[in-house]
Amino acid sequence: MPTRLIDDSLFDTSYDSDSDSDGSVGVGVGVGVGVGVGVGVGVGVGVGVGVGDRGDSDHAGAPPRLAGARCPGCGTVVFPRQASCPNCSADDMAAHVLPVSGRVWSWTLQAFPPKPPYRPPAGGFRPYFLGYVDLDEVLVEARLEVPRPDMRIGLPVRLTTVVAYHDEDGTEVLTFAFRPEPDPEGER
Repeated sequence: MPTRLIDDSLFDTSYDSDSDSDGSVGVGVGVGVGVGVGVGVGVGVGVGVGVGDRGDSDHAGAPPRLAGARCPGCGTVVFPRQASCPNCSADDMAAHVLPVSGRVWSWTLQAFPPKPPYRPPAGGFRPYFLGYVDLDEVLVEARLEVPRPDMRIGLPVRLTTVVAYHDEDGTEVLTFAFRPEPDPEGER
């Protein structure tokens, strides 16, 4: 089945599958306009996409990477990318690949359909978890693919992709989400 990203501008396609996942490698592609805004120092909000661990891209098996921006002046990181810094107003934001792992910072249940441009999946709307994921340098708003019994603040999570909806021609439209990741420190 064909797939596409819900918004290419939020995804970095130049990542190196042999690199580590600390977000320090890779270069963003193009300048994107996303859904959401940067808020405060080092905090970003957005809805975006990624491809990789579903095995349906040229980078099969590689982790998906989100493309944010970093201010070269003050170091503020935002997601999604934007042209100017929300902290110091500099207008020379540089592409910055975000880490693939983080921790749930806050979460809630989306119990009713969001406003447009939301499109329900086949079979209609089903409640889902969403929240902020702390990637150390920025908070990212995202869907959380975590079973309710496991959901908690501080839960280690990793970037993944999920089907957001199907286009009229049957194409799977993918968005990004975070799923549980084993806690390397063994905390529960």
